[in-house]
Amino acid sequence: MMRVPGIIAALLCAALAGCASAPKEKFYVLSASAPLEPTQMVASMPNIRIVVGPVTLTEIVDRPQLVTRVAPNQVAILEQQRWAESLKIQIPRVVAENLSALLGTHHVSTYAQSGASDADYRVALEVQRFESRLNEAITIEALWAIHRGTGEKPISGHSLVREPAASPDYDGLVTAHSRALGGISHDIAEAIRAASAVPR
Repeated sequence: MMRVPGIIAALLCAALAGCASAPKEKFYVLSASAPLEPTQMVASMPNIRIVVGPVTLTEIVDRPQLVTRVAPNQVAILEQQRWAESLKIQIPRVVAENLSALLGTHHVSTYAQSGASDADYRVALEVQRFESRLNEAITIEALWAIHRGTGEKPISGHSLVREPAASPDYDGLVTAHSRALGGISHDIAEAIRAASAVPR
């Protein structure tokens, strides 16, 4: 019987072991985090119609993989930690859910769901920073514009939110990003409330 040389057999075993132990991918989603208690609402505006989107992102994070900052001039693109769906879909969905809770209205949707033709307010977001530091904190910086009516000047705003990581792992980073989007949603809800109080 022909015997495989020992070194070849060892290499084959190592290769098979490597394939068997390849790390599994994990998938993450952002979630709404605005308070649901009526006493914590920014306002109760049950009939107002809001559309959130579109959202623009920096190219560095506009990808399926989670991206973490590891040094001032270095990031890590994580192949095993991935978003379950595009951030351009997740961010407007989460902001829409938050605004619904904060303003007490069920008439909030994303641009992808309904367009913007029948909305009282349209919210566009430009996410300039979506930064993650493992076991430290996350930072989201966004410019937003609220449009109401054709020909009216949009209401512009800027939000910068830093949240500590909820735990020393990737789940903690994603949870912190969700909380930060809750803070940005609160800023937008306050601006909508103030705008609705001004006669048109």
